[in-house]
Amino acid sequence: MVSIARARAGEPSFAVRFTTDRRLLRHFLERDRLLAAYAVCDLDDHEFSRTRWGVAYDGLEPRSLVLEYAGLAPQPVFTMGEPAGVEAVLRNLIRPRVAYMSMPYDVVPAVDRVYRVDPGPEMIRMAVDRETFRPQPGLSARLVPGEIGDLNRLYDLGFTAWLPASAIAEGVYYGVRVHGRLVAAAGTHVVSREARIAVVGNVLTHRDFRGRGFAKVTTSAVTQELLRFCDDVVLNVRADNTPAVAAYRTLGYREHCRFAERLVHRRASTLDGIMGPIRRLFPVRKDG
Repeated sequence: MVSIARARAGEPSFAVRFTTDRRLLRHFLERDRLLAAYAVCDLDDHEFSRTRWGVAYDGLEPRSLVLEYAGLAPQPVFTMGEPAGVEAVLRNLIRPRVAYMSMPYDVVPAVDRVYRVDPGPEMIRMAVDRETFRPQPGLSARLVPGEIGDLNRLYDLGFTAWLPASAIAEGVYYGVRVHGRLVAAAGTHVVSREARIAVVGNVLTHRDFRGRGFAKVTTSAVTQELLRFCDDVVLNVRADNTPAVAAYRTLGYREHCRFAERLVHRRASTLDGIMGPIRRLFPVRKDG
């Protein structure tokens, strides 16, 4: 499918089309592999079948990319490249009704012309490599698939998430136990041995055991293991989570960029496009 997207005044026109050309996609994503870490990992065989990729071209040159990951709504969507090209792909190819979208801030106005963008906190992408990593001493143990029940009971307190045993088998998880009880854990969202990059996540400490440095210990252990076979390890953290940002910095993580990660709803009419900016200027007050 090829479509020529109509340009806004002063902006170039783009040819937009789906692609499964992993070589082209990898070359584009490697322009900023730390920003695109999730998408880079999704090029691996075990993830690629669950993805759809739309690319905007200026002539033969790819200028923008949108990735949609399959699953229940709201699907994860990642955008990268020139804002007008991202808008063209979202108008013509990748068109979920609702999505959870990750986007650089310069792309947000273009996305907002196609989707209502919910408010949300500023996100920081942090990264570490072997040169900058500073391990944190402390006792933790690598988790095995048979411990998935303990891990899910811990996560259900804060994330209400239920992970399959394969998450441990295919990723890297470390935990801290107190009197046999799993009270803290950290793990991975995605890992690519082929691209030598991974994303750390699912970091949680039971509320009764916070303030003891367990999150730092488990994150350190996961990071150290990943750096045995990865060149880059990244994670996301809310910009307003000052203690977490400080903890990751002590491990050698450094800020790479700030971005928006928001729930978005496709605009249904011209009126919706007019009302969006008005809603942001005059938000509805919620009391109580």
